[in-house]
Amino acid sequence: MLILVCCGSGLGSSFMIEMNIKNILKEMNLEEIQVDHSDLSSASGIKADIYVGTRDLASNLTDLGYTVSLNNMIDKNELKQKITKALKDKGIIK
Repeated sequence: MLILVCCGSGLGSSFMIEMNIKNILKEMNLEEIQVDHSDLSSASGIKADIYVGTRDLASNLTDLGYTVSLNNMIDKNELKQKITKALKDKGIIK
């Protein structure tokens, strides 16, 4: 399984969110899930199970697949809640 975090340039914010997701998955004992980051234009060439982006970019990701839209990219509680829901929706956790 791959979770792909996207931002406009594929550098700072997507990398920060990637690290936060990895920490969340570690807490959940789900470290086997791969997490990566990308810029928005490259994302269309990457097949992921879950795409994550801030709300201003998320509408561009929905055509690619299951998308998590973040209202606040530094809110770890929101991130954990939405990643948990996505993993439940995908049948990875109950």
